[in-house]
Amino acid sequence: MRLLRHLSLYIALGLGANAASAADVAQLEALRADSLKRLVVHAEPRDVSEASFFLEDDSGTATLQDYKGKVVLLNFWATWCAPCRKEMPQIAELQEEFGGDDFEVLTIAAGRNSPAGILKFFEENSITNLPRHQDPKQALAREMAVIGLPITVLLDREGKEVARLLGDAEWNSESAKAIVAAMIEAE
Repeated sequence: MRLLRHLSLYIALGLGANAASAADVAQLEALRADSLKRLVVHAEPRDVSEASFFLEDDSGTATLQDYKGKVVLLNFWATWCAPCRKEMPQIAELQEEFGGDDFEVLTIAAGRNSPAGILKFFEENSITNLPRHQDPKQALAREMAVIGLPITVLLDREGKEVARLLGDAEWNSESAKAIVAAMIEAE
C-alpha cells in the first residue's frame, strides 16, 4: 500500500513537472518579439555537449557543466563575423543588467580567433564584463551543432538547452530582457 502511495505521488509530480515545462515554453514563446522572434524554444530541454573549451588568457579549460546552477546565455562568435561584432556590445549589456549568481553570459570564440584579436575587439568596444573563452578546434561548437555564426543558446539552471537563435539579435531589447528575467524567475 505504501509503495502504491509513493508511486502515485511520483506520477503526479512527473505530470506536474511536464505541465510546468510546457507553461515555460509557452511563456518564453510569448515573450519573443522583433529580432527575438527567430528564437527557437524547444518543447523539451536538451542535453548539451560535455566537450571542453579554453578559458580566457590560457587559464585552463572548462565545460558547460561547470555553469550548472545559473541561467546561461551561451554565444558562439568570431572576430571576423560582422553580425557577431554588432551584437557583442548588446550581449555585454545583458551581462551588466542580469549577471551574477543567477545569470551569466558565456562567450566562446569558435575557430581561428587570436587571443590578441579578441582582446583588441573587446577593448575597441569597451567590453570588460564578458569572458574571452575560445574553442579553436570547434570541438564544442561541432557537438553543439553550431552551423553558422553567431549562434546563441539559452541554458537553464540544469545546464540543458532550452532555446537557440541562429544569427544576430537585439540582445539588449525589452524582449531579450523579458526572456532572461522569465528564465531566472522560473528556476
